Amino acid sequence: MGPGGNRGWLLRLVIAFSFAQGAVSMARPAVSYRALALGADERAIGVIAGVYALLPLFAAVPLGRRTDHGRCAPLLPVGVVLIAGGCALSGLAGSLWAMAVWSGVMGLGHLCFVIGAQSLVARQSAPHEQDRNFGHFTIGASLGQLVGPIAAGFLIGGRDMAGTSALALVVAGAGAAVAFTSLWRIEDRTTSKSPAAQGDHVPVRRILRARGVPAGIFVSLAVLSATDILTAYLPVVGEHRGIAPSVVGLLLSLRAAATIACRLVLTPLLRLLGRTVLLTVTCLSAAVLCAGIALPVPVWALALMLAVLGFCLGVGQPLSMTTVVQAAPDGARSTALALRLTGNRLGQVAAPAAAGLIAGVAGVAAPFVMLGALLLVSSGVALRAPAKPAEGGAATSAGRRLRRSLSRKGDI
Repeated sequence: MGPGGNRGWLLRLVIAFSFAQGAVSMARPAVSYRALALGADERAIGVIAGVYALLPLFAAVPLGRRTDHGRCAPLLPVGVVLIAGGCALSGLAGSLWAMAVWSGVMGLGHLCFVIGAQSLVARQSAPHEQDRNFGHFTIGASLGQLVGPIAAGFLIGGRDMAGTSALALVVAGAGAAVAFTSLWRIEDRTTSKSPAAQGDHVPVRRILRARGVPAGIFVSLAVLSATDILTAYLPVVGEHRGIAPSVVGLLLSLRAAATIACRLVLTPLLRLLGRTVLLTVTCLSAAVLCAGIALPVPVWALALMLAVLGFCLGVGQPLSMTTVVQAAPDGARSTALALRLTGNRLGQVAAPAAAGLIAGVAGVAAPFVMLGALLLVSSGVALRAPAKPAEGGAATSAGRRLRRSLSRKGDI
């Protein structure tokens, strides 16, 4: 079966990703609540959230190289093991530094799973299916982001915040392990061999110079930073505004539900607006809404803003994946996706650290103004991104020149 064949593998991948992402989405706010219960301030929360991305920052490109020259599927169970272990051991940790270490392990596991899964989608999807299949793939992430915070909010609360948050982290670890049930025979043998299996490494500089790759990386960084800081800092905002953890969990899940709705209608939206306009409009709208969260609005207004924000943020991840995959040189798609994830993790290190500093100085709502500025810049980058990869245009021009040449010689 070649690319574009039976899509049963995609359904199983979405199910596995739902459990893996659900565990992470449940663990992230639980880590924040447990850290607060252990005496952390806003700066410490930012540091712990940043450590989650620190190990992946250095591991992404080597893992992408390995996937370009081999199979994708082996990374998936490795990722599940690291996610499950990182979640459970974060709940058992008794100090802030230990929580930071296990948070880093959790982040490394998430990276392994995502690189393997994204590479699998790119390799087993025909070019015209990539926007749709990446959109469906990211529904798994949204489902996890929908269920995870609700489960965390249900378990966390009462006077024993440290105990209930620890329980939530252990349950998250058990939930991640369920992803194993959907990983059987997920990679097709006929498409498992990468085009780079017998070729040379494509230099990173060449990948980054491909038109469309930097734009896809930056848009993804901005969108993921927004999602990440929302997950880590909305509990802190809730504590300051007197919003119960269960309500915060529902708000985060509402954002995720809106993202799922967006990805279900992504294909008709692309037909209506095109990739460039859709990315630009949604990033600009998200910028305004993120800045609006800093205002002391009632809970119903906050819920409305998060719903629209979730819809807008749902566009950036799948379309940035397709942009990077289609713009990357042949034989370097997994490395290009890994560079995109490196950008994501760089944002996850820098953005929470910056958010922690800003929150310590200007208040817990100030990081959302910073996110608004970042998304505003990303809307400008998306506007300048090519609608189609430069390589495709060059190939078309070359094909036309060849046909003209052959026509003059009487061959066609």
